[in-house]
Amino acid sequence: MPHQPDDWNMLDDGSAPNCEVEGAAASPVPIQGIRGRLTSQAPLAKLVWFKAGGPADWLFEPADAADLREFLERLDGELPVMALGLGSNLIIRDGGIPGVVIRLGKAFAGVTDLGDHVLECGGGASGILVSSSARDAGIAGLEFLRGIPGTVGGFVRMNGGAYGREVADVLIDCDVVMPNGSCIRLPVTDLDYRYRHSALPDGAVVVSARFQGEAGDPAVIGAEMDRIAQAREDSQPLRSKTGGSTFKNPEGRKAWALVDEAGCRGLTLGGAQVSEKHTNFLINTGDATSADIEGLGELVRDRVRAHSGVALEWEIKRVGRPT
Repeated sequence: MPHQPDDWNMLDDGSAPNCEVEGAAASPVPIQGIRGRLTSQAPLAKLVWFKAGGPADWLFEPADAADLREFLERLDGELPVMALGLGSNLIIRDGGIPGVVIRLGKAFAGVTDLGDHVLECGGGASGILVSSSARDAGIAGLEFLRGIPGTVGGFVRMNGGAYGREVADVLIDCDVVMPNGSCIRLPVTDLDYRYRHSALPDGAVVVSARFQGEAGDPAVIGAEMDRIAQAREDSQPLRSKTGGSTFKNPEGRKAWALVDEAGCRGLTLGGAQVSEKHTNFLINTGDATSADIEGLGELVRDRVRAHSGVALEWEIKRVGRPT
């Protein structure tokens, strides 16, 4: 992490700026010197792909990594912490999120070519931005990130993957701010990567990561990215309110095929529906609650288990309080 001077939180006149606080509740931490935005009872539905779910008790949008560290140090583990990226692969339950949700903004979305075919990427950078930056720098091997609908922080945590590759194949290391405000650099070998799983603790926020590619022709890289984008467009309900792949693929099987074979294509519950286009996607048809969406997923799991004996595991993360 870059060094921050001792007076990083001072205005030109030597005073410390105050955090911008929205909402009626009292701040959970002293705000003097905190420069980000803190909102109580912050609506989250508009920030997630399903467009459903309750508010966060607190939403903190830090000004930069130093601001995030200072805020979490003051919080000192008193409240649970959860990072929020683009809001894909996520169900926020209707009762909302307890504690503090951290949302990384533009200060965390940079991508830098470090040379030797290595990209350093902020935790808020999207997969599209990372892969496009790699293409422009002539770095091959990161094209698959074009197919992951999320940010670096999310797909580093979940070992995101698409089209035959996953983050474990390209990650060198990542910088993580822990719930107590400390910042550590973790090599990929410390993350215990498995299928859609890492050893990162709850409340840890990935603020940057470095990915290793190889020399490539930008035209060839761009063509592969276009192929991936077209494949997603052709096979997935991208223009719907959805959350991405719902269930993990069991060993040697495809989740979508198991769902289809169990007769769940087009199945509905309230305002939620199993996609007709891709049966491993759930859709908010317009007025679904998160309870509708999660309940439909559980109904699908029950039917698949009854039909094939396979217990599908959720890939979509489900968080928050039920109503």
